[in-house]
Amino acid sequence: MKKLILGLALTAGTFAFAQQTGNTSSNPVTFGVKGGMNVSSLSNGADLSDSKSKIGFNAGVFANIPLASSFSVQPEVLYNDLGSKVTREYSVLGNNYKSEYSRNLGYVAVPVMFQYNATPEFFLEAGPEFGFLVSAKDKLKSSTNNSNNTQVATLDKDDFQTFNFGIGIGAGYYFIPNLGITARYTAGLTDIYKNNSGDAVKNNVFQVGLAYKFK
Repeated sequence: MKKLILGLALTAGTFAFAQQTGNTSSNPVTFGVKGGMNVSSLSNGADLSDSKSKIGFNAGVFANIPLASSFSVQPEVLYNDLGSKVTREYSVLGNNYKSEYSRNLGYVAVPVMFQYNATPEFFLEAGPEFGFLVSAKDKLKSSTNNSNNTQVATLDKDDFQTFNFGIGIGAGYYFIPNLGITARYTAGLTDIYKNNSGDAVKNNVFQVGLAYKFK
């Protein structure tokens, strides 16, 4: 909780600095909203050797702060739906069975992206991402020929690290001055578990979505 409060305080301070910079710079700070799809996975499968990527979402706000004619920094506050899933299909005595297990980890993420604006429309970016765990759930969906069943279990967050750290790289293209498409890959560097005696299990996610700047 202390790390979450600190992270949000730092972000609020960055946005306040952005506003002040925008009032004095010839290149004004812009604010916006963004959202899109996550394709996330957990390294080492979180003890599941056949785990696959899980589809989730991200959504939040950002400030773009010009540093020079071709460079800017973009702090963001996002909700990130991460995790992984396992799907198994099999047949027994003519009946078809399918089960889908997913681990759903919700984070408040604070990426700080340093952007190189190759053209007014196209940019490349890289930077750290700080994440704070807010929810942890397992979901099991099972089905046979004629029935479906879904079970959701809330996990004990004390088993997980509250803080998540990663490095992101990405790119974006604005079709018009205030609307563009973005893509980013973020590799986790910290173990998601507190007391993990095996190999570290880390978050990894590819994101694609839209960004809208307010003018």
